[in-house]
Amino acid sequence: MPDTQLDHHAHRPATGRYPLCLLAQNVRRPANVGSLFRLADALGVEKLFLAGTTCTPPHPKLHTAARHTEQHVPWEYASDPLPVVAALKAVGYRIIGLELSSASIALEQLRIAPGDRICLVLGNESVGICQALLDATDATVHIPMRGHNSSMNVANACAIATYVITQKLG
Repeated sequence: MPDTQLDHHAHRPATGRYPLCLLAQNVRRPANVGSLFRLADALGVEKLFLAGTTCTPPHPKLHTAARHTEQHVPWEYASDPLPVVAALKAVGYRIIGLELSSASIALEQLRIAPGDRICLVLGNESVGICQALLDATDATVHIPMRGHNSSMNVANACAIATYVITQKLG
């Protein structure tokens, strides 16, 4: 039997979301924020927190990249991400920074136990996660790079990390 493409209009999404949220601080490019909405929808992220100078809906470039998913993914804006982190910690979330740092471990080494609730923190496209927010994390992970560059696009890195974390959450 030949392999044929399915009609995407007939897609029926899986139900439920993972106990995983994303916190994007100072992610300024609307296309990156739109991509975060799209991957949050696709991978079952429960909520997206946008903080600092992060672009927020409604924005035409964000909307285009998100392909309307900003209408389906719960999200919230906060000027300061630290109270968001404190509130998430108070209800049992582990705060995991996605950043190359002196204490970061490779993403695949991150241990996740049954019942864990995770908030993945993302930083600015150029300078990463600010020190105050990095200090508030419980752990920091990085994606090992094999090329000359030490990092990748924030939305692409988030997609990889989100997929790995959701697989560990089961």
